[in-house]
Amino acid sequence: MTDPAPLSKPAPRRRADPADPLFELAHSPFYWLSRVSGRYVLDMGAALRRVGMDVPRWRVLMILHEHDPASVSTIADLAVIKLSTMTRIVQRMQAEGLVTCNPRATDARVTEVRLTPAGSHAMEQVRDQASRIFRHAFHDVSDKELTVFIGVLQRLFDNLESPPG
Repeated sequence: MTDPAPLSKPAPRRRADPADPLFELAHSPFYWLSRVSGRYVLDMGAALRRVGMDVPRWRVLMILHEHDPASVSTIADLAVIKLSTMTRIVQRMQAEGLVTCNPRATDARVTEVRLTPAGSHAMEQVRDQASRIFRHAFHDVSDKELTVFIGVLQRLFDNLESPPG
């Protein structure tokens, strides 16, 4: 026979649910996601400034590294940024010679974005900076934990993309 859970320790889901009277901020996964994301953006911003880059342009470079060419709307969707904001970022990157923008051959309403050689070079520089931060953040996380963590984050994202019922 196993011992019942101690009465003084509520279930994790209750402490994580903001509507529950037992909610505790320190047990909220969204609190921790926000803190981790904020810390990452601050650290990446500082690292990227050393190579003349910023976080929004880093996101575009990494997306185009895997999806080249990509429409502005696809980049905005993958980066989870408003289309109007992404359009301004891409226009700035085009002016800097990091990307080219041309109408899609099959649908001129769609603007396709491609990395230039200068954009590819910048992408390699920012990857080095991002790698340092990644290695520091995950130095004591196992491959198995990383795989599970990414899977949970993907599920949460998918859950949030569909409206609550």
